[in-house]
Amino acid sequence: MAGGRLPRLLFILHAAARLAAEQEVENLSGLSPNPEKDIFVVRENRTTCLMAEFAAKFIVPYDVWASNYVDLITEQADIPLSRGAEMKGKCGTNESELELSWLDQAYTLKLSFLKEGHNTSRGPEASWKLSRIQFIYDTSERTYFKDAVSPGKHTASSHRLSALVTPAGRSYECQAQQSISLVSSDHQKSVQLLLSEVRLQPFDIPADFVFSEEHKCPVDQREQLEETLPLILGLILGLVIVITLGIYHIHHKLTASQVQIPRDRSQYKHMG
Repeated sequence: MAGGRLPRLLFILHAAARLAAEQEVENLSGLSPNPEKDIFVVRENRTTCLMAEFAAKFIVPYDVWASNYVDLITEQADIPLSRGAEMKGKCGTNESELELSWLDQAYTLKLSFLKEGHNTSRGPEASWKLSRIQFIYDTSERTYFKDAVSPGKHTASSHRLSALVTPAGRSYECQAQQSISLVSSDHQKSVQLLLSEVRLQPFDIPADFVFSEEHKCPVDQREQLEETLPLILGLILGLVIVITLGIYHIHHKLTASQVQIPRDRSQYKHMG
C-alpha cells in the first residue's frame, strides 16, 4: 500500500510543480514611480498573456446611525487598491480574467475581458473589451468603514458592461480618470470605480512584458487635439502672414518698376 502511495504522491507533486511553472502571476507594482499605480502580469507557458497597469479607487456609500440612534445617514468610504495585493489570473483565446485581493481579502476586485468579432462596412473586425466588474467589500473592515450599520460582506457588480473597447491586437491606454458605476447588494447602492493612468492588454501580447501599439481613449485623444490645435493654428497663421508679406513685396517691386505718368500736365514738356 505504502509502495503505491509514494509514486502517486510524487505524481501529484510533479503535476503541481508543472502547473505552477505553466501559470505565473506577478505583482510588479513596486516598479511604478507612482505609489498609487499598480502593475500586474499573468504568464502562461512562460509567455506573458495579460498585462495591466492602473490606479484604482472605489467610492462606496454605507449607512451609519445618526446622533439620535434612530435615523440612518449615509457616509462614504474611499478605498484605494492597495499595493501588494494578492492576484490570480487566467488567459484564454476569447476570455481572460484578473482577480485582486487586499487587506486579508476584505476587498476583492475581479475584472473580466472578452474578445469578439463583429461585422463593419469594411468587413469583419475583432475587438476586446472589459465585459464585467465584480467588487466584493466588507463593511466590518475598520480601515475605511467607521461604525457601519449591519456590517458584513457585499458585492458590487457591473450590468451589461462594454468598457475600454479596443481593436484586437492592440493595448488600451487612458491617462484621464474614468468612472464606472457598479450596483451593490447593499440596498442597491451605487459604487463608483475610478480608474486612471490605465494601460491594459488581456489578449495577443506580442512578447514578454511588451505592450502592443496603444489605442488611446477618446478623452486622451481630445486632450491631445486641444494641446496641438493652438500650435497648428499658429503655424497656419504664420504661413498666411509670410504669404501676405511676400505678395505685398512682389506687388511693390512691380509697381516701382513701372513708368510713372505725371498727373500735372505742365510736366509733360520736361518729358522726352
